[in-house]
Amino acid sequence: MNSSVIGKFAENAVNFLFSHFQGGFNAFSAALGAVVKLLETGLAAIPFVAMLVILVAFALWRRGIAFSVFVGIALLLINYMGLWPQTVATLALVVAATVFSLIVGVPLGIWGARNRRVEMVLRSLLDFMQTMPAFVYLIPAVILFGLGRVPAVIATVVFAMPPVVRLTTLGIRQVREELLEAGRSFGSTDMQLLWKIQLPNALPSIMAGVNQTIMMSLSMVVIASMIGAGGLGEYVLSGIQRLDIGIGFEGGLGVVLLAIVLDRLTETFGVKSKKRRPVTKVAKGGAAEAART
Repeated sequence: MNSSVIGKFAENAVNFLFSHFQGGFNAFSAALGAVVKLLETGLAAIPFVAMLVILVAFALWRRGIAFSVFVGIALLLINYMGLWPQTVATLALVVAATVFSLIVGVPLGIWGARNRRVEMVLRSLLDFMQTMPAFVYLIPAVILFGLGRVPAVIATVVFAMPPVVRLTTLGIRQVREELLEAGRSFGSTDMQLLWKIQLPNALPSIMAGVNQTIMMSLSMVVIASMIGAGGLGEYVLSGIQRLDIGIGFEGGLGVVLLAIVLDRLTETFGVKSKKRRPVTKVAKGGAAEAART
């Protein structure tokens, strides 16, 4: 089956990038690979017992006793199945993809909130990114960056970044106009309005975007394992290839438990932020005035 003119155009564009910018892609791949490897090595260096205590204590602080007990049971179950190394590798990929999604996505969301034309362009682009089948992202990623963790992170960022862009734009747009007027009346600049009023009040929405980005990153775990990402996805893929129900179920259960822990912990930041923002500070030069929400 031959591709049409549109398919040929996409193929030629990727081949052009690979032919003319291969050195740049190789350098970027080496740098990103080093970051992911360092992150994975750092997480793997933490003993399981220490990680268990840290996460249970964190869950107790953010969610209470019931959820902290669940976190403890979930981690012990993952370790009992012998999947802790794969879980650490998956966690490293998710953290790397989430961090890069935030680095790119939050500024794009702010830009879109401040410029209607940019927001229209971003909306179309984000629709394309979210509706394109995730498998399609793997093809150019492998061509440009080879096999392994780097193309997996790149494909995951493209797939998982739209929620944080959309919700950052939405959060900033929903900041009450009287708060902005209060800031302008005290002589705040645009940057001071952004950092002192808009971002603090948009934080619950931004954190909801972070939560969705993490969940979408985890949904790419199995797909990214097809290009050598490793982790729990590789374990699930092994079960599929061998038609081994036990391996597939254990790998899938590991993904589910990790997803629940990350989801419940990250969603608390948006909720807590919303509860803790009865007062927003408005800057005038270096001073601040209180503007009640």
